[in-house]
Amino acid sequence: MSVHVDQEPTTSVPVPVPALEVRGLVKHYPGVKALDGVDLVVRQHEVLGLAGENGAGKSTLLKALVGLVRPDAGEIYVRGEPVKLRSVVEAANHGIGMVFQEQSLVPNLTAAENIVLGSEGIAVRRGLYRWNAMRRLAQEQLDKIGSSIDPLARTDTLSFADRQMVEIAKVLRIEERSQHPPVIILDEPTSVLESKEIETLFEQIRRLREFASVVFVSHRLDEVLDVCDRVTVLRGGQSVGEVATAGAVPGELHRMMIGSSGSDDHYHGNAAAPVLAEQPRLSVRGLSGKSFRDVDLDVAAGEIVAIVGVHGSGREDVCRALFGAEPTTAGEILMDGKKLELPGTRAACAAGIGYVPAERKTEGMVGPMSVAENMTLTKQKARCSGPLVAPKKQATLVDSWISRLSIRTPGRDTAIQRLSGGNQQKVVLARWLVGGDIKLLLLDHPTRGLDIGARSEVYRLMRELAGSGVATVLLADSLEEAIGMADRILVMNDGRVAAEVACPNGGKPSPLDLVKEMV
Repeated sequence: MSVHVDQEPTTSVPVPVPALEVRGLVKHYPGVKALDGVDLVVRQHEVLGLAGENGAGKSTLLKALVGLVRPDAGEIYVRGEPVKLRSVVEAANHGIGMVFQEQSLVPNLTAAENIVLGSEGIAVRRGLYRWNAMRRLAQEQLDKIGSSIDPLARTDTLSFADRQMVEIAKVLRIEERSQHPPVIILDEPTSVLESKEIETLFEQIRRLREFASVVFVSHRLDEVLDVCDRVTVLRGGQSVGEVATAGAVPGELHRMMIGSSGSDDHYHGNAAAPVLAEQPRLSVRGLSGKSFRDVDLDVAAGEIVAIVGVHGSGREDVCRALFGAEPTTAGEILMDGKKLELPGTRAACAAGIGYVPAERKTEGMVGPMSVAENMTLTKQKARCSGPLVAPKKQATLVDSWISRLSIRTPGRDTAIQRLSGGNQQKVVLARWLVGGDIKLLLLDHPTRGLDIGARSEVYRLMRELAGSGVATVLLADSLEEAIGMADRILVMNDGRVAAEVACPNGGKPSPLDLVKEMV
């Protein structure tokens, strides 16, 4: 006799539908396959890191997710439903918003207008702004990130760091306008922020995780591991793997990014201390301007001198003044012992001074112009025979520097705006080298927004130039970068030089020592 026993029915725990999913995304540009079957899954209530070298396809993927790029193949799913994202508005309606690395604010509008732009709601009545309501809406977003920015300040009067905070406040408006839990994409949001601002941002990201999903992109791998739950790595336009951040180290991500071992420290140690001539290449005495005063500075041929300081210390304006882009009110500048008059940037170029600005896209290059045109922009004689451009001479010159600096481009006639950030920076650097007459190079955050490999190449080039006798003033992207690259460090505080620190081999100062002088 058989006995039938009733069993409790088994129940399975449903797997949550991903907040965002990408399957087999493909995107071609002329001569370039930017995306080659990329897969990506963003789970609900998680922070997903996206890592990869410049040119790995990160920017194209992000643009596809916010409707700025239409993929050639593949599918995008939002909360399990296939979607076609043909514009930023469509993406926002699905709850997807992005803080762009290259800022997208309207400069002649106020911070409040930028924050509510496109989602004004109660801030507009009968086609007219209700300024009190708009200010209140904007202030709510700024309060979330602990910002003290005046909502009614014109955006073009704000510093780069403050504009970045406005960008973040703007995208947080999706929390109010979307009917779905939002997916917020942060593309290099910390690149110009101070440590305190970064920690404030990270606190906000952790708060966002409670009701949203976040895609976080940064070339600083320690930040990725600090704030993210998982990391997806792209290489050559493909997804090459993912890593849970618990217990992971930067070297592990780096190996996936470039296919070999590496770390996030690519300073290669300090080079041998330069043999200093009796007379410095650059000598600055009592230089004063709008935001700095009584600055003294000497830089020898072959020496790298870094200037560090907190936001507003005046170091950026000193750098611009040395290039003739910022007026001075007192003091003198000498080059090889001869007094230098710098009424403008043209005089600086003629004196053998080169300048790589921090805001590459807006000040360092002309996006629609070709690689060749950008590279020879300030050295016209190098590509000309007599008064006319010699195409063969230009081609030979430009191709030689493309090869020497390993610039990844379909060709010299490719528009520079189509290159990755690292390759754009190499072109901007090459601009000052093609003439062979550079004496002083001013580098304002030259590695900002660059991945590990690109940073390493910039560091190598800096050392090569120093070895050839070029004097360098460096505004480093971090204290570690300044310590690793410089022969000496000047600390600026409140517009003045507060301290000078030597960086001999084996005797590097600690970041804490510099911070004490900076504040």
